[in-house]
Amino acid sequence: MTAVIRFFKWMLAVVSVVAVVSLVAGLSFRTGLGTPTAEFKEKAVYAPHGVLATSQPLASQAGLAVLQNGGNAVDAAVTAAAVLSVVEPYMSGIGGDMFAMLWLEREQRLIGINGSGHAGALMALDKMAKRSRVPDDGAQSITLPGALSGWAKLLETYGTISLAQALAPAIELAEEGFPISKTTAEEWGLFESKINYDSGAKNTFLIDGSRTPIAGEWFVNPDYANTLKLIAAQGPAVMYGGELGKKIAASVQQYGGFLTQSDFANYQAEWVEPMAVSYKEYRLWELPPNGQGIAALEMLKILEPYDLKAMQHNSPNYLHHLIEAKKLAYADLEYFVGDPELMQIEAEQLLSDTVIAKRRALINPDHAMQRANPDASLSASDTTYLSVADKDGNMVSLINSIAGPFGSGVVVPGTGFALQNRGVGLSMQTGRANTVAPGRKPFHTIIPGFVTKADAQGKQQPWLSFGIVGGPQQPQAHVQMFLNMVVFGMDVQEAIDAPRFRHWEGNRVSFEQGIPKSTVDELYALGHAPQNPVMATVQGFFHGNNPGLVFGGGQGVMKSSKGYIAGSDSRRDGVAAAH
Repeated sequence: MTAVIRFFKWMLAVVSVVAVVSLVAGLSFRTGLGTPTAEFKEKAVYAPHGVLATSQPLASQAGLAVLQNGGNAVDAAVTAAAVLSVVEPYMSGIGGDMFAMLWLEREQRLIGINGSGHAGALMALDKMAKRSRVPDDGAQSITLPGALSGWAKLLETYGTISLAQALAPAIELAEEGFPISKTTAEEWGLFESKINYDSGAKNTFLIDGSRTPIAGEWFVNPDYANTLKLIAAQGPAVMYGGELGKKIAASVQQYGGFLTQSDFANYQAEWVEPMAVSYKEYRLWELPPNGQGIAALEMLKILEPYDLKAMQHNSPNYLHHLIEAKKLAYADLEYFVGDPELMQIEAEQLLSDTVIAKRRALINPDHAMQRANPDASLSASDTTYLSVADKDGNMVSLINSIAGPFGSGVVVPGTGFALQNRGVGLSMQTGRANTVAPGRKPFHTIIPGFVTKADAQGKQQPWLSFGIVGGPQQPQAHVQMFLNMVVFGMDVQEAIDAPRFRHWEGNRVSFEQGIPKSTVDELYALGHAPQNPVMATVQGFFHGNNPGLVFGGGQGVMKSSKGYIAGSDSRRDGVAAAH
């Protein structure tokens, strides 16, 4: 493995130079954030056999090594996800959740897995009565972490390597260390205050317990290496029912949280059936609730009859219609979606022709809605994403998250990883599918995306595995990327890098600088309004010089007639690695 680590170090040195130059040259802002300039954008990667696109070079190279050694897309995906939990610990890890979609070439079908946990058995509405909402951090925001169960189930069912083999590169990086890239150092530094009050977090993620690492500084996480070694030796059961889960539950309760040993012992990730809507000869696939992917499907179905190409890409008329469709879909999302076993409607009802027609009729081409309400007839955000494809045609769209940056900000001493704050997806309002309750699955923001396309015989075939992180940004970014490719003919890298909007609440919208000022001015004249940077910060997002944190960072792998074409967002450190 020492040869692997030396190769990683060499690759990081090469790629980091490109990443830093791109970042410095590409970030000029009008509304706070901007897209990379054209001359510094990444180029699409063409792969004859297999490819993996992630947000970090070390993760991409780790997954690529698996593919080159005969592993399949599932093996590479889990390996890369584990490395991301080491090199981007503020984004994801075994203290959080995961979702994935898999195209199984031999079976010619798309399947999904939901590796999201639930509220602890001790959580109850009366215990939170003095609060108006679940706290953003601390022990009371912690829900059961499901990511490790999801990784293990993927490997057990469709992988060719063991969990121990998949964890090996991550273990070595955590134990021997790695140099922090400029982008990672900047993002890490933004969240110093969140990890400054918990002793376990300070000892794990602050240098000498006092500051975040700077660019080029060597970082090691021996506690996390030991945790991963324990998992490699004993399997996921050490978390779900074993000594690790017991240690976490006891500590969380000591801090005032709600997890119990039985929560861990009784949990396992679940296979689920993806949902889709058609658009021309394509189908956009998302996972069903408790995730927010259904909002992307509702948006796309609302937009389907419009001649979007004639409107022209990122024109005032085009963006106006996308923003209004987003408002309508998210209003339904907020009101109806949560734990699927407790939703008052079937998810498919939100996509019915009748409901969609009524929602579409509310769009006024000449004026922006100040606020969208949920459909009356039915009334009875940090993350890492990766995409992989192998030589046999299998494709994986996988996303991991610990919710907010560094999750709850709580690290059980000696474990080396942050526990998620996904409890923020639970509501203090009674009668909702995501109302605070024991065992309740929170509303979830992380969503992997997938697109199929009809062949000459009309049979749907895999076309694109993709995802864009960014909390509530994700469904609206999925639709923007999908339309960039399907309507405007962009390749996967161009579609990822194209300037995006992000609608927040009410009529507030942020636009990347690549969208002309004249276009933005016209949208303001229609009633859209700029997002207040202070409010963005309050909501846990940051206006500054990092577009990946507000507009999201994405990856995608597109299947061509032979081989693959891949892209990774120029807003962040990501690369697509191919063979």
